[in-house]
Amino acid sequence: MFPTKILLATDGSEHARRAARAAVELAQKTGSELHVVHVGPALPSVFAYTELDPARVEEEARGMLEEEVRRIRESGGAVAEGHLRLGDPAENVVSLAEELGAGLIVVGSRGLGGLRRALMGSVSESVVRHAHCPVLVVRGDGEGMEGEGDR
Repeated sequence: MFPTKILLATDGSEHARRAARAAVELAQKTGSELHVVHVGPALPSVFAYTELDPARVEEEARGMLEEEVRRIRESGGAVAEGHLRLGDPAENVVSLAEELGAGLIVVGSRGLGGLRRALMGSVSESVVRHAHCPVLVVRGDGEGMEGEGDR
């Protein structure tokens, strides 16, 4: 009855680490396969405003993914596979979840207030709206977090 594949979306933030802890616990308790995705910036948009080397941008994104996978494994979690994507985060998370046949997507949330969310958008909110499967949005308790007053 519970999903056999869980997709954890991470951006390396503390919010994402809390989501990772929840995803690992769910995967362990349900015998589900855990996949981890990090979505780096779309290369064309990065180069329109900077003089960054494309290989360096991808290398940094891959490093962030590998770091999260390492953390999960060191904490006793099992990761079936890490996935690196470049481009729009929400679109890539939803797309990968469909490709994998994931039964659950787990994401962290920064807990933006209404006005900031309306102006900036929210990756977690967009994933919830477009995903083909249930989405667990893990919110932090705000302790020591940026934007504490935005909740």
